[in-house]
Amino acid sequence: MDFGIFAEQMRRGVSQAEAFHEISELVMASESWGLDIVWLAEMMVNPTRSVLSAPLLVASWTVSRTKRLRVGTAVQLLPLNHPLRVAGEITTLDQLSQGRFDFGIGRSGSPRSYDALGVPYEESQERFFEALEIILKLWSSKEPFDYKGKFWNVSQPPEMFGVLRHHIRPLQNPHPPIGVAGLSKNSDTLKLAGEKGFLPMSLNLNPAYVGSHWDAVEAGAAKAGRTPDRGEWRMVREVFVADTDEEAFKLSAGSYMGRMMREYFLPLLGAFGFLEYLKHDPSVPDSDVTPEYCAKHNWIIGSPRTVIEKIEKIYDEVGGFGQLLVFGFDYADNPQAWRHSLELLSKEVLPKVAKLKPSPAKMAAE
Repeated sequence: MDFGIFAEQMRRGVSQAEAFHEISELVMASESWGLDIVWLAEMMVNPTRSVLSAPLLVASWTVSRTKRLRVGTAVQLLPLNHPLRVAGEITTLDQLSQGRFDFGIGRSGSPRSYDALGVPYEESQERFFEALEIILKLWSSKEPFDYKGKFWNVSQPPEMFGVLRHHIRPLQNPHPPIGVAGLSKNSDTLKLAGEKGFLPMSLNLNPAYVGSHWDAVEAGAAKAGRTPDRGEWRMVREVFVADTDEEAFKLSAGSYMGRMMREYFLPLLGAFGFLEYLKHDPSVPDSDVTPEYCAKHNWIIGSPRTVIEKIEKIYDEVGGFGQLLVFGFDYADNPQAWRHSLELLSKEVLPKVAKLKPSPAKMAAE
């Protein structure tokens, strides 16, 4: 099993420079701890949740200062960016990283960014699929073409003057791994992952609910006659490791993780009617879904031994996955607690659960 960081920090009252400094320290430490990847979340117009308004710039800095760590975007909002520009920037990042870049894409479940740019949110799905089609065509086509779409017109001109040629080609062949995230049981994006062979990513919801996500991946794969690989499945979870279970609960539910859930995540899911995604039983009242409830039923917190047991339990419940991503939180007022948690994770937990990555032979038999 691979491990990484899902860097989406809730920061209040800090500048972009301060937040960038914190993230840069986390990235450098992640490589030294032996983690495999850092995913940089994009939150262009939501400073309450994240200060990463330009993750591609942070990714460029990251790949220039690391040697082994993979870097991904979570996610690049395709409907709000010109596909030719996206294709060029991702190609540059893939070349700069020497093939260590993962390309997370999406369209966002919130209309906030669309409102800021004057783009109708109801167009988001059509724009997403059109942009993706153009980007893949730019990366794969060796011949000139003219693409006339509903939202974008893109041309790949023929060679000019014997020297001007098309050169947008990623280092990874045919392109960097593409990742998509999903929330609902019948998520169209997770079906897309199965159909196209993209990396499916399940966000931090109740494990029993998340287990249903693989059904969507399999449905998409069946449509294309493919066999999906559970080893490619990414799982985002709240993780906190301390020396004892009691200390872990105090420093998670009773501290910054609890605050983020109480002030942001729970109200947001409640506004969209998504609290059911956090429940271990549908009969649980919405009012009972608190940070303490999530810590008990959803989070991976505790001593190293307890965290190992919880990871193994979730792995068995969902049928196996290949990458666990630790959701990032604001621990600027107590950085040592967060650093100690990640050190315990890398030194005492990772070696014990690395064996859990599903093998192709096992998946084929299933």
